[in-house]
Amino acid sequence: MTRYDRLMPRLARFAWLLLAYNIAVILWGAYVRASGSGAGCGSHWPLCNGEVFPRQPATATLIEFSHRLTSGLALLGVVALFLWTRRMRPPRDAARRAAAASVIFMLGEAAVGAGLVLFRLVADNASMARALFMAAHLTNTFVLLAALALTAWWLSTSGVPALRERPRAAGVWAVTAAAFLVASISGAVAALGDTLYPSASIADGLRADLSTTSHLLIRLRLLHPVLAVSAVALAMLLAPRLPRHTDRTGQQLARAVIAVAGLQVVAGLTNVLLLAPVWMQIVHLLLADGVWIALVLLGAQTLSTSRAATSTATQAA
Repeated sequence: MTRYDRLMPRLARFAWLLLAYNIAVILWGAYVRASGSGAGCGSHWPLCNGEVFPRQPATATLIEFSHRLTSGLALLGVVALFLWTRRMRPPRDAARRAAAASVIFMLGEAAVGAGLVLFRLVADNASMARALFMAAHLTNTFVLLAALALTAWWLSTSGVPALRERPRAAGVWAVTAAAFLVASISGAVAALGDTLYPSASIADGLRADLSTTSHLLIRLRLLHPVLAVSAVALAMLLAPRLPRHTDRTGQQLARAVIAVAGLQVVAGLTNVLLLAPVWMQIVHLLLADGVWIALVLLGAQTLSTSRAATSTATQAA
């Protein structure tokens, strides 16, 4: 066994662990928002209340500062993944490109997070600027997760992207992914509305949602269930059509998309019935991350070909 053969499984394992760690960081970030701790470090970034390490911090400061620390470690991990992948894989390799994209979108995460703090779009801020930042934040987060998942996937398999071989399937996947992304963006805005304007009861919340005098963030909450159910229905309908009949891995990923998407609908309904408690918001986001990653990996599996097949085609040409 060569040194390359020994190190490649370790690199792939590191990539999967880094993906899991970033999901945990994202969930902790949701807790920062839901608990109203986003202003725990004041309007200072990267310092916390003007200090590198806050002295005698309040609870909100500890929550926000810990999120910054875990995010910093995530950035270091993504850079390490890129450098390691760059060393192990040749130029133009799919995993190498995905790892490079991970660095770019991780820096985007830091930029959006810094913007939220510096522009004071945290805590009780109910402006539409904050809602737009939340939408941008969610979009960047999902693209980052996609890049990390693809890096781990292509380091673990022999597949390489081959979109031109199945253009129709690529189109179906793109429509499904776009629908789920739009629904998730509306979910981020709805979660912000739930945090800033909690309801005392379901009836009270519904009256506020339908009232023309309510804040726009409240009225936008009704949009999310419609988009979410539509996106899940679309995923359940189209996901099974993506894999080839002989592709067992693709079929398993399609079933995973359907199963987790179904759980996501149940979690969303539970979230509404329980009036969006913090823990349920985090479970809801975790399932959204799960559906998204399963959908991304389904696309990677069904829209790829093996390196051996590519090499054979190249030699024949």
